Amino acid sequence: MNTQMIETDLHHRDSCRLCAGKNLELAFALKKSPIADDYVSRERLSEAQKPYPLDVFLCMECGHAQHIDFVDAAMLFRSYNFKTASSPGLLRHFQQYVKDVVALFSISPGEFVVEIGSNDGSLLKIFKESGYSVLGIDPARSIAETATAAGIETIPEFFTSHFAEEIKQARGSASIICANNVYAHIDNMDDVTAGVKTLLAPHGVFVFEVSYLVDTIEGRVFDTIYHEHVSHHSVEPLVRFFQKHGLELVHVERITSKGGSIRCYVRHFGSGQVSPSVQELIALEQRMGLREIKTFQDFAADLDKVKSQLHELLKQIQNDGATIAGFGASSTVTTLIYHFELGRFLSYLIDDNPQKAGLFSPGLHLPVVHSDVLYERKPDCVVVLAWKYFEAISKRHESYLSNGGTFVLPLPELKVFGRAPGDSSAVHTE
Repeated sequence: MNTQMIETDLHHRDSCRLCAGKNLELAFALKKSPIADDYVSRERLSEAQKPYPLDVFLCMECGHAQHIDFVDAAMLFRSYNFKTASSPGLLRHFQQYVKDVVALFSISPGEFVVEIGSNDGSLLKIFKESGYSVLGIDPARSIAETATAAGIETIPEFFTSHFAEEIKQARGSASIICANNVYAHIDNMDDVTAGVKTLLAPHGVFVFEVSYLVDTIEGRVFDTIYHEHVSHHSVEPLVRFFQKHGLELVHVERITSKGGSIRCYVRHFGSGQVSPSVQELIALEQRMGLREIKTFQDFAADLDKVKSQLHELLKQIQNDGATIAGFGASSTVTTLIYHFELGRFLSYLIDDNPQKAGLFSPGLHLPVVHSDVLYERKPDCVVVLAWKYFEAISKRHESYLSNGGTFVLPLPELKVFGRAPGDSSAVHTE
């Protein structure tokens, strides 16, 4: 990714993405950071990686939380390099996903399935193996080419209403349209959703998954806020938004992926019964005060307390002369490092993914090394920045702990596992 951006690559909007309302108020601000997944090679270390805002604004008219200053989508996604197949958890998730969608709406084999932001085609491959006709759409050219070569036809473009009309003319209407962890990336929500309306068959269903704002706040999952995610969705604003487009949110499921998400099912307006799940989640959001600025101010203050506790612990460990590393080299890690200002404590980052080894973190240029260093360099303390995967990480590297290492879990609550550097007693074990 080219990070030598000019000011025109940062766009500003003055209206809500969902309702076009002009009454937008700052809910909370995270520390600026460079593009979150732009881990650089050694050859690019001389490049400046400019930090960009991560301010979250609340629409006081419909309640939608969003960024109004955002980085150009082409800069973020044309050279996107994350592949779904690299995450075994996602592949298992998609296996069940296909079963759930097909069973819930009785979509028969042979019908047409389109995925917006299809990545390497992992989900569509499951649909195809189940007998469905499939088409992927993804702007990451290299990944799209690879998916097509592997047998999942993928068009390397952004999805638009005009593009939807072309697909409909060439291939017919789609019985299922999917958009997983994509609907939060879109600035022009009106045009993309109009395209969904155009392409969706009369009996069809639009299914998408996004991080859920309720879980962001309840679970302190603030690190899912980075430049790709320009919207932070809740159910109530989405209901009004889809009605505007002649569509209807008919069912919502809370799921555990990404630290807490929702899977939304949308149909043409009036074509199916709305399940109680929609109103149940709206009632939950109202009880939480998701349309009140104070809720977000309290959330920001809560994060400040966690940050202060973590700093106090790491300063003590650092003063004892211990080596501190971080575990994780992902987009969420960038947000966590910058907002909690952890760069001063970390010597390097550790990751199980061999493709990350040899790269350097966005902006701070912390070296990324493979997890073998846990046993070779034996760092005294490792802050698990990929904290949502702590259970899997701690099981995989149990021998690091049993040999005297220390894991610090920063979120959702600060905990220490193993022995504190410089202390012969166990600080905390579970």
